[in-house]
Amino acid sequence: MMTVTYKELPSIPVLMDEYKNAVKDIVPGVGTKRVAKDNPTTAFEVKGVKVDPNHLAEYASATGFRLTNELPLTYPYVLSFPIVMKLLTAKDSPLNAVGMVHLSNSIEQTRPLTVDDVLDFRVHAENLRPHTKGVLLDVVTVASVDGIDVWTQTSAFLSKGAKLSSSSPFKNLEPTNGRIVDPISFDADTDDAFARVRVTADDIKVYAEASGDKNPIHISGVGAKAFGFPATIAHGMWTAARLVSSLEGLVPAAARFKIEFAKPVTLPGTVAIVAQPAGDKAYPVPSQWNLQARKSSKLDTLHASASIEKL
Repeated sequence: MMTVTYKELPSIPVLMDEYKNAVKDIVPGVGTKRVAKDNPTTAFEVKGVKVDPNHLAEYASATGFRLTNELPLTYPYVLSFPIVMKLLTAKDSPLNAVGMVHLSNSIEQTRPLTVDDVLDFRVHAENLRPHTKGVLLDVVTVASVDGIDVWTQTSAFLSKGAKLSSSSPFKNLEPTNGRIVDPISFDADTDDAFARVRVTADDIKVYAEASGDKNPIHISGVGAKAFGFPATIAHGMWTAARLVSSLEGLVPAAARFKIEFAKPVTLPGTVAIVAQPAGDKAYPVPSQWNLQARKSSKLDTLHASASIEKL
């Protein structure tokens, strides 16, 4: 097992600067040659991160959460994502960040974080493995308060078409399909949605400002078409946040949230949210919710599958 070495950064990086580094990485003669051989040993940490209430308010407004003293379950993702991107562009990262697909996300929190908590973030990568469509890498982000880990996220990134090096210790592993969410039964002809959410390009521009993620596929029609999309698309973690916010008040304080991303939400569009209680269904908070985001006008089209369960 490889040992990671954490480098402490003075502050959260600027996300768009890290995107620029990712683009440079694929320029011939300039970028780093990536070899999908092993897990990187480079890791980063940022200490003493304080929540800006105004930024929290912008995020809550963009994702449907009420503004309270507690941070939404998905909020630390946008705080820490620039560190993730810095990790993916580090010299020993095995895969090119450009073109990576955010395949799934898993978040565990032992208690809700609050606006008064001072957060320390640690980010490292692990579990390089073959996927049926390429190579998969997990990036793990941990938020701690006063030395106690409170919030842990695992983001799985797929490099489509990539292959493990012939010298990789993982080259003989059975390829995975990357599934982390058990499928739920939903009949588009007979079942109905729990809620419907209309989302426009302007709405996603608001989320882009709040999250800092101004990737052209989300805010530029020309940019989206350059990457093969018919129009701009919503961020996957906007979809994740809207699934969680649709159940606000019904989510356990200590919870595990898992989501798999399927077909992106093309803008403008209406998302049908399917929510089914499971496990211990005792009022007021079931021990588990199974969730889906589907295209409202064509319910057979799945955007994401998710679950929230009590820890």
